Parts: sequence; C-alpha cells; structure tokens
Amino acid sequence: MAIQILINLLLSILWLFITGSYSLNNFILGYIFGLLLVLTLRGLFPGRFYMVTVYKVLKLIAVFLIELIKANIDVIRIVLQPTIKNEPAFFTYDTELTTDWQLVLLSTLITLTPGTVVLGISDDRTKIYIHCIDFSTKEEEIASIKSSLEKVVREVGDTQ
Repeated sequence: MAIQILINLLLSILWLFITGSYSLNNFILGYIFGLLLVLTLRGLFPGRFYMVTVYKVLKLIAVFLIELIKANIDVIRIVLQPTIKNEPAFFTYDTELTTDWQLVLLSTLITLTPGTVVLGISDDRTKIYIHCIDFSTKEEEIASIKSSLEKVVREVGDTQ
C-alpha cells in the first residue's frame, strides 16, 4: 500500500514538471491522473488498492465519532440525574479479532468512549475485560461493541 501512495505522489509531481504549472489545482489534477494509473496497474502492486484502505479508515473514524457522541450523551444523562441510578459492572467481551494491533485499536477505542474502560486482555487474546459505568445487560453491551467498533476495526484489518 505504501508503494502505491509513493508512486501516486511521484506521478503527481512529475505531472507538475511536465505541465510547468506549480499550482495546487494542477497538483490535484496530477494526483487524480496518478490515482487512475495506479488503479489501472493495481495488479502489479502488493496488497489492495490503497484508496480502499483510506475509505475504511475514514469509515472507522466516522463510526467512532458517532459512538463517542452517543456515549457522551449517556454519561450526561447519568450525571444530570437527581439520584444515582446507574449500575456499574465488569464484564468479559469475547472478541474474534486475531492480530495484536486490531486488539489494541479496539481496546483503545473502547477506552476512549466515555463510560467504559478496558482493564486488560486475556493471555490467549480472545477476551477483553471491560468496566462499564452503566450496565444494562451483557448481551446489549456486547452487541453494541460487536456491531459497531469491532466490525469496522476488522474491515480495516482485512487485506483483500
């Protein structure tokens, strides 16, 4: 993937030299032409086309921001209650992620959302131990993580 980005940038710089115009618009035009050439020749490069990865990373950021906003709203509701009615709890989350960087990314995203903290990962890397500030049901919490954060982390990690 990195070689594709490098070739695309070199082609866009070459376009600047060929045209003799060193403006941002001309660079963007050269980048688009280079992108089309890299797309055409993607079979010669290792890995998938790099714009697919860029799209999936942007999707991960969008899903995380949505989850972040929802978690902030939930924490604000807890804080603004006249009496404390939340039920904090610890639970174990079984994950299907296999690589270390995917586990670390998922754990970081879970910890960054308000109201949840990852306490650790099991030695066999199949379980994540989480503390939640307001625990409704284990199935609901697991479904929420699995359908949003783990799904997009797995998409970013797929290399096909």
